[in-house]
Amino acid sequence: MIRKNTRTPDAGIERAINRIVEGTTFKGEVTCESNIRIDGKFEGDLSTKGRLVIGPLGEITGTVTCQNCEVEGKIKGKLAVEELLSLKSTAVADGEFYYGQLSIEPGASLSGACHMGNKIKDIKQADNKVARTAEERTA
Repeated sequence: MIRKNTRTPDAGIERAINRIVEGTTFKGEVTCESNIRIDGKFEGDLSTKGRLVIGPLGEITGTVTCQNCEVEGKIKGKLAVEELLSLKSTAVADGEFYYGQLSIEPGASLSGACHMGNKIKDIKQADNKVARTAEERTA
C-alpha cells in the first residue's frame, strides 16, 4: 500500500517550539515562524509569527513582536502583540506595550505605557522605515 504524504511544508511550523532553556543567556536577534518559549535570559530583538511564552524564570530585555504572548517571568522594553497579551500572577513587565487584548492576573506587576488597538501595524511600518533609512545612510 502506498501512502501519500498529505503534510504541507508549513504543517510542522505550527507545532514547532523554539526554546531558550534555564541557565542559558542569549544576546542578539531571533526571528522565527513558530512558537518560542524563554526560560533563560534573552537580550535583543525577538520576532515571531507564533506565540511567545516567558516562563517563570525567563527574562527578556529588548524589542519583541509576536502574535500572542504569555508572561510568567520578566520583560523589559518594547512589546508589540498582535492579539492577546496575558500577564500571569508572577509577571513583571516594564516598558512600552502594544496589544490587541490584555489579560492581567492579580499579583502581576505592569509599569510603563500601554496601547490597545491598531497601533501595532503603525509600529511595524515605522520600524521598517527606520531600518530602510539606516540602510540608505550606510550605503
